[in-house]
Amino acid sequence: MAVERHVRLPDGRVVVVHDTGPSTDGAPVLLWHHGSPQTGALLPPVVAAAAARRMRVLSAARPSYGGSTPRPGRDVASVGTDLGFVLDACGVDSVVVMGASGGGPHALACAAMLPGRVTGAVSIAGIAPYADAADWWGGMAAPGGLRAAVHGRDARAQFAETDAFDPDVFVEADWAALADTWAPLGEDAQRAEQDGADGLVDDDVAYVTPWGFGLGEVMVPVLVVQGSLDRVVPPAHADRLLRGLPLGELWVRPRDGHVAALDAVPVALDWLLALNG
Repeated sequence: MAVERHVRLPDGRVVVVHDTGPSTDGAPVLLWHHGSPQTGALLPPVVAAAAARRMRVLSAARPSYGGSTPRPGRDVASVGTDLGFVLDACGVDSVVVMGASGGGPHALACAAMLPGRVTGAVSIAGIAPYADAADWWGGMAAPGGLRAAVHGRDARAQFAETDAFDPDVFVEADWAALADTWAPLGEDAQRAEQDGADGLVDDDVAYVTPWGFGLGEVMVPVLVVQGSLDRVVPPAHADRLLRGLPLGELWVRPRDGHVAALDAVPVALDWLLALNG
């Protein structure tokens, strides 16, 4: 049973953290970074895969998600800085990090902003630093939110007032995953949407503005996992990440879209464990 912690930061903000409890046999602690939008609650498939490997899992809700204090104007790096205080509060010295979709950049932020405390990172279907280039936008089935975010937070918030989910962003493999193993992810996204759009708005603005660190500052091994059929974060983003990361490795899943790529979580955990073996 996961424990919910409310960690107060030095500036008074609160981060809601979900914690499965102590790991065993010296296994590394996994710090999971949720997608956009999610509540930050632990997802059963992630917990089960980690438990099979005797790993403790922490998941922190980003500002405006899951009860964490809002922080309009945040950049990607600021989340990494916040999580240093979270690790201190949880009594954790070092972690491996994994992020899915919008969690990918924030996993990389932890690796860059917490040198010496992150020993390895995985980004699954993660977005690359913004560039107003054809290959950054190309292949996105529904880029409206990010295009609005380029014009600032007010423009992105206005877009959210009329935005509607486009089912074409997911391919058949994604819908199959959401009907089976990753059903909890879809349910959690719906809960996050009921809490309002602020978290997603701030995420999107952070993705298309300077992140606060460069990929070259991520000096730990990084596994980039990408579905070839992804219509949310297209494969060109994985290529951009790989070019920028000093110690990057790419795993391509040719039959997967955005959600189905999450089926790589168990083997990605094995990759992280091998780094710490």
